[in-house]
Amino acid sequence: QVQLEEFGGGSVQAGGSLILSCTVSGYTDSGRCMGWFRQTADKEREGVAGIYVRGGTTHYADSVKGRFLISQDNAKKTVYLIMTNLKSEDTAKYYCATAAGCYAGSWLLSPAGADAAYWGQGTQVTVSI
Repeated sequence: QVQLEEFGGGSVQAGGSLILSCTVSGYTDSGRCMGWFRQTADKEREGVAGIYVRGGTTHYADSVKGRFLISQDNAKKTVYLIMTNLKSEDTAKYYCATAAGCYAGSWLLSPAGADAAYWGQGTQVTVSI
């Protein structure tokens, strides 16, 4: 059984930083691409960042470019989202997901995550002004 578990959410002031991690357990052939998505109660799910596990190619939403970094530790089967210069609009529940492919980053776009195979339970990030 494939499980994704996120860690690292919390509250931070604007301009601060947080690091999220996502650990995958169980074998999956649908884990060639790992990514982070976020959602609030009043917005559609948004793709944030994705990484091609075997090659390391990354993709980012325009809203987080230059502020967020996605990285991986394949030995630990863990993907990280390093978030810096956080803004109030980054407040959301963040979800980790896997997909069989990154599709050149298009899986981050609307409908965000439609190609995802597995999802984590999510971790809340709250950025206060």
